[in-house]
Amino acid sequence: MKISIITVVLNNVATIKDTINSVLSQTHGSIEYIIVDGKSTDGTIKIVQSYGDKIDKFVSEKDKGLYDAMNKGISLATGDIIGFLHSDDYYVDTEVLSKVSNEFCKNRLLEACYSDLIYIHQSDSSRIIRYWKSSKFTPGSFSKGWSPPHPTFFVKRDMYQKFDTFNLKYSISSDIELMIRFLEVHKINVDYIPGLWVKMRMGGISTRRKNLLKQNIEVLSALDSHNLSKNIFIFFTYKIISRLKQLFQRPIC
Repeated sequence: MKISIITVVLNNVATIKDTINSVLSQTHGSIEYIIVDGKSTDGTIKIVQSYGDKIDKFVSEKDKGLYDAMNKGISLATGDIIGFLHSDDYYVDTEVLSKVSNEFCKNRLLEACYSDLIYIHQSDSSRIIRYWKSSKFTPGSFSKGWSPPHPTFFVKRDMYQKFDTFNLKYSISSDIELMIRFLEVHKINVDYIPGLWVKMRMGGISTRRKNLLKQNIEVLSALDSHNLSKNIFIFFTYKIISRLKQLFQRPIC
């Protein structure tokens, strides 16, 4: 089963190598690797080009932001499954994409799956900041403040064709809106696969403290746009408790 991995990058010369090497080291036999660059000026483009044809598709041009670039990647993808690995992130081992493929091969009705993630220090990858242990999706979960970690979210490509791509109306939470749309509205067949798949560096757009409130406001707006009921008190209470648990939980090695 062919998996398309999309990396979106803008001026991330410090970590782009880790991300690329993480994808190229995967043992899964059928990977399409796409990098969408927003016209970097810091040396990122030179690093990407140094990998030659190991990168299947490389685009470097101005875009309208993160989600516009992600949509460009989707439009270029030809794999059966699409996943995203941003330029601050990397897979925990070389078997992640093989595990993803196995899940879809075991269950031909499966349309999406996701797993767990750890946040690591921006400059010290050995320092775990938070451990995002997810759980099975049940209808109504997003209204209560739940969401799966998007960097671990793998979806069949035809889901984007049927139910559309990232909505640019949401500047910081379009990934969550898309998962709401796919899981809550269109009720695609999704499964949670316990286990750690991705390490995510702190410091990206979604992890900056000043953006957390804006992100949650956008999520609440997305729930409204899909006519999904919500309780603001329950929503924010879940978010706070979940964040505290992430700070103290650690993966079992």
